[in-house]
Amino acid sequence: MSSSRINQSELPANSGGGDALLPRVRAVVDLMRPDIQADGGDVEVVAVEAGVVQVRLHGACVGCPSSRMTLQDGLARLLRERIPEVSGVAAIK
Repeated sequence: MSSSRINQSELPANSGGGDALLPRVRAVVDLMRPDIQADGGDVEVVAVEAGVVQVRLHGACVGCPSSRMTLQDGLARLLRERIPEVSGVAAIK
């Protein structure tokens, strides 16, 4: 996944409130979604609790041995870079 395609100006501004975090997270995930879908999978943002983004994997991502690397090395890293309030990503069923 290449973070070079994500332009900071495309992301919603931080309004400081907790309610603003979910749309900001979804905006980053939406920008990454084409890369994930290119491999036959998808990711759904379910919730953000205490800085941890909860996601549900779909398609080829379910059960894929590389999905953990995609979540931690790709999605979590980029989310932390773009949204400092995010501390991690957890896959839920």
